[in-house]
Amino acid sequence: MGDENQNLQITKPRGWTRIHQYFHDHHAARYVLMAITLVIASAIGVVFWLWQQPEQKVATKPAAVIKKKEEPKIYAPLTGAQVADPAIAKRPVTAVMIENSPDSRPQSGLKQAGIVYETIAEGGITRFIALYQENRPGLIGPVRSVRPYYVEWASAYDPSVAHVGGSARALTMIRSGNYGTDLDQFFNAPSYWRAKDRYAPHNVYTNSDQLDALITSKGRSTSNFTPQPRKDDTKAKQPNAQRINIPVSSASYNIDYIYDPASNSYARHMGGGPHADREEGQIQPKVAIVLNVPISRAFEDGYREQIATTGQGRAFLFQDGTVRELTWSRPEPKSHLQLLDAEGKDVPLNRGQTWITAIADGKTPTWQ
Repeated sequence: MGDENQNLQITKPRGWTRIHQYFHDHHAARYVLMAITLVIASAIGVVFWLWQQPEQKVATKPAAVIKKKEEPKIYAPLTGAQVADPAIAKRPVTAVMIENSPDSRPQSGLKQAGIVYETIAEGGITRFIALYQENRPGLIGPVRSVRPYYVEWASAYDPSVAHVGGSARALTMIRSGNYGTDLDQFFNAPSYWRAKDRYAPHNVYTNSDQLDALITSKGRSTSNFTPQPRKDDTKAKQPNAQRINIPVSSASYNIDYIYDPASNSYARHMGGGPHADREEGQIQPKVAIVLNVPISRAFEDGYREQIATTGQGRAFLFQDGTVRELTWSRPEPKSHLQLLDAEGKDVPLNRGQTWITAIADGKTPTWQ
């Protein structure tokens, strides 16, 4: 039997038996295995739990929009029109006396004027005092003599006044320096010339370059004045003043305006036909104003029209295709023109060219 036992061979464990035997013999390894198993099981559980949860939508904060800083808008004080360069808004205002007899038509430079005052100068013949700031016409004229009421109207804009002589009282006023800077052609002849295609006295012309140089030589660099209040266009849905007639003096000088809805402006007609600038074409202001003023005649250096520019009176404002009946007011000879509503508030004008026609008390414009 002993020999039989000696012939028995010991069989070594294999597969799971060998692993089981290993961990049975090595207790530390067994604990490590248990820990690894626990970690894996926990990880599987967490993954399964997350998989079961509903999808969470994460609110994202919109990206901040960087707004481009808007440049402040710049407006010319004379007309309220927007300009690109601040220097333009600081230009001095230049006033030019322009003739309106049939021999002077068509005039040059009127379409580019910012504000134009129009009334009788003598014998029913009208003249204009045209005010410029942002625009610089290449030709202005014919330039004629000045009268006191033009000096007073223009003085509200602290201008330099271009003219060829004038009535005695007007010259005393403008030469005093209290109503602006005098640019009389009699003393500044190189800044003016006589055109060869017209005869005297209807042929004196100037331009912006000549006047600017003359103004600079007199030490003027800007004009200080209170601008008239301005506003953006607000076209009426149902215009009530599309054709306007202004009885100034006679057929040659009476004014008609025809409203143009597309441009929200008024095509100007005079003497039965379109009033056109010789170089620029149809004159078409954004605003037309009619003032009723006292007009009389008195002797100065001859019999002259006497027109009151101060006080109050009836006014008719045409803009946006509509008419408003207002009250004009100028407390002092150098006050700016105010157009007051029933509550005494100054009514703003549309931006752009403004044409102001003064007619005698008792006359009334008509419209339809």
